[in-house]
Amino acid sequence: MSEALEWGFELGWRLHALEAALAGPWKRRGAGLSVRVRRDGGDGGGGTWTAVGDDGERRETRTADTADEATAAVQEAFGLTGWRPQPPPPPGWQRFTLVHAPADGAPPFEDPRYEGLKARPPQGCAVEEVGGCFGLRCERPGGRLLDAVADLCGEIRAGHGLLMGDLCIEKLWEWSADGTDGWGAEIVGQLLLMAAERGPRLGYGTEDLVGFLRAAAGAGR
Repeated sequence: MSEALEWGFELGWRLHALEAALAGPWKRRGAGLSVRVRRDGGDGGGGTWTAVGDDGERRETRTADTADEATAAVQEAFGLTGWRPQPPPPPGWQRFTLVHAPADGAPPFEDPRYEGLKARPPQGCAVEEVGGCFGLRCERPGGRLLDAVADLCGEIRAGHGLLMGDLCIEKLWEWSADGTDGWGAEIVGQLLLMAAERGPRLGYGTEDLVGFLRAAAGAGR
């Protein structure tokens, strides 16, 4: 790596430290891990990536063939679970995460209403705590993402009385035109699940919501 790139990388860390110092006492030491990743040799060369992690108390550096692997190695150096991308699901299967997060506040993961799902998770799903909420990480059959999500939501609604209304999308206003099974489809699924849960609270039934979509899309009622 050139001296200019190395200097820029170090400058970023120093600015990060200055920001932490100016933030005040609420930002305590060790409160969180920041990871920065660089490609060795610059954008035009080099076959490795270096990740540097800093939690306010110590710094760890790891190098690997990919940015994801270098980042995961740093996370593990701090005792965290390293995230690595999974291979795509087989054809005809969909992978997604469902969370129970009602509009009036999500119950804690320990809530008794989840005991049945914890004891007997739906086929292809594993129970997981997601941000303090009850969640299911699933790999289910489905020609398209929304088909698989709807099938599972209906199964949970019928068997446990819960409407799973969250697909772990944080920025609903973002968009990606990546087909029927990608991130964009997850955003659409999240919006539809939110409408399915919130509409009836306002007096709009399922047929009202379907009619609204048809009319708004110009397909008639």
